[in-house]
Amino acid sequence: MVDTLAIICHFGDQNVTDFCPTRKKNPIGHTCQKACTKDLDCPKKKLKCLCDGECGLSCVTPRSSCPWPVILENANISLKQETWNFGDQMLVRCHPGFKMANGLEMAQSRCQGDKKWSVTAPCDVISTCNDPPNIENGYFVKSEHHMEGALVEYKCNAGYRLEGPVFTTCMENKTWSDNAPTCEKIYCPPPPEIKEGILVAVKKTEYKVSEVIYYMCKRNFLMDGSHSVTCMSNGTWSDGPACRARCKVPVQRSQVIYQGRKVWVTEIEEGLVHHSDNVEFFCKNTTRACSYTASSQCFDGALEPPECYKEPTWVEYTFFSKNLVSEISSCQEL
Repeated sequence: MVDTLAIICHFGDQNVTDFCPTRKKNPIGHTCQKACTKDLDCPKKKLKCLCDGECGLSCVTPRSSCPWPVILENANISLKQETWNFGDQMLVRCHPGFKMANGLEMAQSRCQGDKKWSVTAPCDVISTCNDPPNIENGYFVKSEHHMEGALVEYKCNAGYRLEGPVFTTCMENKTWSDNAPTCEKIYCPPPPEIKEGILVAVKKTEYKVSEVIYYMCKRNFLMDGSHSVTCMSNGTWSDGPACRARCKVPVQRSQVIYQGRKVWVTEIEEGLVHHSDNVEFFCKNTTRACSYTASSQCFDGALEPPECYKEPTWVEYTFFSKNLVSEISSCQEL
C-alpha cells in the first residue's frame, strides 16, 4: 500500500518545497498532475500548486472530491473528517479474521489530486492452521476457523487425566505451538483403612474410576456416613465412613428415658447405647419439687449427662426410692 504522508502544505506564495517529497516516477495507483513549484506554474487559475503525496508538488483543484461512499471487500470504511475532498483521509479497517499483506489490520487512504483514493493493500484472510492432532481417549474443542493466534483446548474423556499442554496456538507459519498432550488412565490407590472397620474388597494396587468399595464396622460399632466409597475422576476416593463406638449410660441408681421408654440402666443391654442415640435424664425443679427431662446424645463412645442431673446416693436409692427424681411427679403434670 502507499503510506499516508504526514505533510504540512503551504499554499500560495509560501515556500512548500521543504515539506513535500520529490515526485516519484509512476507511483502505484496515482496519476500525477502537472508538476509545479508555485501557483503561477499552473495553466488555470482554479488550480493550485499543492503537495499531492508521492507525486510531489502538482497543479490540483483544492476542492476536488474523491468518490464516496467506498466499498472494499472484507473491510469497513470510515472518514476521518466529514468531507472527502483533496487531502482528506479515510480509514480502512479489516474485518475480524482478515489482515493486510504487511500484517496490519488498519490503514489510511488519502484523496489524491487525480480524484482517486490512494491505494491500500487488500484485506485477506489470516493464515489458518489445519486441525491439531487428535489424541487417544480425548479430544480438542474445535473453533470455526483455526486462524493465526487462535487457541485450541484439549480435554480428556471421563476416567482419563491430561498430561501435557492444555492449550496450543495457531502460529503464523500455520503450525501449532505445542505438541499434542496425552490422556492417561486415572486410577485410585487402595482405599484407606478405617478404625474399627473392615474393608469389603479384593485388595489391589489400583482401582478404576467409578469403582465402588464397601465398608463394614466391627461388632458394637455403628457406621457413621456412607457405607461405600467411590473412585473419583481426579484419582481420589469419595469421603468414607467412620465406625463409632457405643456409649456407657452414666447412671447407676435412677431411671432414664431411652428409645421412648422409661427404663433402669440394667434394662439396657450391657448399659450401652449406640452412637447418635439420645438419652433423657431426669432433673429436679427444686422450687416446685417436680421433675423434668434433659437430653444428651451419644457420640463415638462419649455420653455426658446434663448439668442438671444428680446421681442419687446409695441411701436415697435403697431406702427412699419413691423419692428419687425419676419417680416424682413431672412438672408438666402440675
